[in-house]
Amino acid sequence: MIEFDKFTLENGLRVIVHRDETTPMAAVNLLYNIGSKDENPERTGFAHLFEHLMFGGSVNIPNYDEPLQLVGGDNNAWTSNDVTNYYLTVPKDNLETAFWLESDRMLSLAFSEKSLEVQRNVVIEEFKQRYFNQPYGDVWLHLRPLAYKKHPYQWSTIGKSIEQIETVELNEVKEFFFKHYAPNNAILVVSGNVKTENVKHLAEKWFGPIEHREIAERNLPEEPEQTEFRTLHLERNVPFDAIYMAFHMGKRTDNEFYSTDLVSDVLSNGQSSRIFQKLIKERNLFSSIDAYLTGDFEPGLFLVTGKLSEGVSFEEAEAAIWEELNKIATEKVTDYELQKVKNKIESSLVFSEISYLNKAMNLATHELLGDANDINTEVEKYRKVSIDDILDTSTKLFRKENCSVLYYHAKK
Repeated sequence: MIEFDKFTLENGLRVIVHRDETTPMAAVNLLYNIGSKDENPERTGFAHLFEHLMFGGSVNIPNYDEPLQLVGGDNNAWTSNDVTNYYLTVPKDNLETAFWLESDRMLSLAFSEKSLEVQRNVVIEEFKQRYFNQPYGDVWLHLRPLAYKKHPYQWSTIGKSIEQIETVELNEVKEFFFKHYAPNNAILVVSGNVKTENVKHLAEKWFGPIEHREIAERNLPEEPEQTEFRTLHLERNVPFDAIYMAFHMGKRTDNEFYSTDLVSDVLSNGQSSRIFQKLIKERNLFSSIDAYLTGDFEPGLFLVTGKLSEGVSFEEAEAAIWEELNKIATEKVTDYELQKVKNKIESSLVFSEISYLNKAMNLATHELLGDANDINTEVEKYRKVSIDDILDTSTKLFRKENCSVLYYHAKK
């Protein structure tokens, strides 16, 4: 059980405090309710670009990293389709430095052509390195628009193309900031060896004066139900053929999320899992294969991906995958299989609670999804999944008309 206190400032900033006396440190996690799904389809990559721009300095603090390092702190950030998350850790006695840094860039981020140019070049280089200059790097640039035709999950967090990032202008950056980066669009979590009364004092002092802002209305297009089998063939200079199968599933807050997650584990969690045993160990069709969820806030994807063994055709590999998917969709899993994957998930969730930083991130995410206290009911939701739930979920998921397949050919 993770115990915490929660309060909201007058400007709308939600604050959560978790006391962990086992560490001399404190984590400050600031989650903004803005992800790549909130971007204009013609101007993508802004959320990720802002992840970089936020470290370019504020009006009063031109160098974000230096004062943090002087007090023994560390920091980083990440962007997803749904959110942008900034976090830092400091010795507990230097907690106020964290509040000073985070509040100042929320209040008055420094906008300049120089900063934009520097960070834009960084993102462009990242785009090239991650998506074009490594094997299989551009998979998501093609698989997302194959699976999604209306919803903004059809592009990756880094954006649709380098061209859209290259043409970003300073006035667009400013507009994006004031539409989304506001106290009433953020959740602040402080976890570690801290006291609620001190955190409340610091929150009022540093974030309280920041004015409530008008946030851009979120009106996302709904993805229509997929009713046809979709395919795409790519040829690239990679060592092995690979296959990527995407199935539409529900959103993160659906009750069926938990059974879907367990289905992925029955199929591929560990060397005793079904597709490892059948498709790698017994039949040697793949050198590696995996099944996993995107875990998106909106309706997401269930993926089955694998690299084919030498000499194996796409037809043989895909048929073998469908054989395993049809099996789990028509035959009940055993009590042993289900309990095994439940135990793994429970141990993973419990282990994640050891880190004060992980707890800060997870509390923020659950609060944004609806209620921070849901972090304490996750294990029970997995425990309640039955054998029939696994069967029902698999039957809904693994339909050919619900599937998009990317065949990634190695150049001969």
